[in-house]
Amino acid sequence: MAGAAAARLRAEIRRRERELRGLRERLAAELARGDTAEQEEDGERDEGACGARQPSAAEPARGDAGDAEDEDGARGLRERLAAELARGDSGDADEEDEDDEEEEEEEGALGFPAELPPLPARSALSAAEILRYSRQLVLPELGVRGQLRLARSSVLVVGCGGLGCPLAQYLAAAGVGRLGLVDHDVVETSNLQRQVLHGEARRGRPKARSAAAALRRLNSAVQYVPYRGALRPRSALRLVRQYDIVADCSDNVPTRYLVSDACVLAGKPLVSGSALRLEGQLAVYNYRGGPCYRCLFPEPPPPDTVTNCADGGVLGVVTGIIGCMQALEVLKIASGMGSSFGGYMLMFDALEGRFRNIKLRPRKADCAVCGDNPSVTCLQDYEAFCGSSATDKCRALRLLPSGDRVSVQQYKELLDARVPHVLLDVRPQVEAEICRLQHALHIPLRSLEEKDEQALQRLQKRICEEKQRTDDQTPLPVYVVCKLGNDSQKAVKILQELPAEEFGSVLAKDIKGGLMAWATKIDSTFPQY
Repeated sequence: MAGAAAARLRAEIRRRERELRGLRERLAAELARGDTAEQEEDGERDEGACGARQPSAAEPARGDAGDAEDEDGARGLRERLAAELARGDSGDADEEDEDDEEEEEEEGALGFPAELPPLPARSALSAAEILRYSRQLVLPELGVRGQLRLARSSVLVVGCGGLGCPLAQYLAAAGVGRLGLVDHDVVETSNLQRQVLHGEARRGRPKARSAAAALRRLNSAVQYVPYRGALRPRSALRLVRQYDIVADCSDNVPTRYLVSDACVLAGKPLVSGSALRLEGQLAVYNYRGGPCYRCLFPEPPPPDTVTNCADGGVLGVVTGIIGCMQALEVLKIASGMGSSFGGYMLMFDALEGRFRNIKLRPRKADCAVCGDNPSVTCLQDYEAFCGSSATDKCRALRLLPSGDRVSVQQYKELLDARVPHVLLDVRPQVEAEICRLQHALHIPLRSLEEKDEQALQRLQKRICEEKQRTDDQTPLPVYVVCKLGNDSQKAVKILQELPAEEFGSVLAKDIKGGLMAWATKIDSTFPQY
């Protein structure tokens, strides 16, 4: 009973802390409006014939110096309170992620709040805002009018990873009024190479909350709304409708289709970015009559042809460059300048240091979602549509029947029993140089696919050596391993088609989960990457 009571008390404390943070954000907005109103009032007040100030309609006459002192005291309190807000937000950032799982259950399955209130209308900038944004205010293309538009704008950032971090950072620094931050994942060590809002101390904590905490320390005047969950069809449209612009910083195909369709149905522009290895892309969809994502890609690619950053790798600075370019286009749209990529796609080659603009096809009249007679009028099951999971994690393919696969535990047992076999590692050379099992024969998958003669001779030689330890009539097991158990399945299919007259009787099987499963379930000292 005592434990249950303590849990309820902790939940109540967390609820109150969330309310307090929300009040702080609202109060910060009120303070900004208050400062602006005071400046306007000061400018409207006329001096009397004897130099006495005449009260305005918005300000009752003050009878004595005590009222002036009260006004000065109020301003002082505002300044002190603003400082406390900044300190409080920083403190909350360090404490807000405790017991995340319990808190997420309180907020709901997705942690998505109800309808957000509209941002307040602004007619002028405060002195503090003028000082803060002075370097961009003097740009004729932006000016005060553009800055006020930014302050009234809201942007939904889908994905707080390599693209979303620099994007959100520059939007917050520029003074966008509200940032919604969507991410289902938690901060991991492998994220820190490119996801620059997170730090070592935030590992294991939700990315959306980690990003919001870091951004508050950068600019506490912006409203941050973290959504700790994956964007799903049942919630996406309601969420997208609450924001002016959407930035897609995701790393999987189902989410890209989901976000694009939601933006079309809600009538919102979509600034989409992607990065892989040493290349990046950027496009703006559903903007001023331009195409949507489905106009360019009516059908999703086969799941086994899709590569994400976990599979193919990425240089962190490439995601930073594309994320910054996304931020630039969002700011141009929000401030009224307009995007440069409504009908073009930006292609970035980091190795060559080269940018290219590719003209896109116009909006398709027969597009399933934005066409003249759309067949997609509501959001659907995008994981089923794409045949893959809506996650940035490494995908797990199933290309072989269960009889052609073994677990890492089963392989460890036959290894301990010294059963004659060949272990074939089919990872690329660069990955084999990171780590490997010493007894494995390394032949990259590409060499098998291309029927490389030298590679096949090495495999044939190893099979013959192992067969000498067994009865020639018994098929020799060849176990195939890769990083995750995907490429190894493709290799097994190739081995099963090798001519028996050259390689003899061979029984090829895949090791499920690959070397990363070996590291987590068998040998904790084996490097993970």
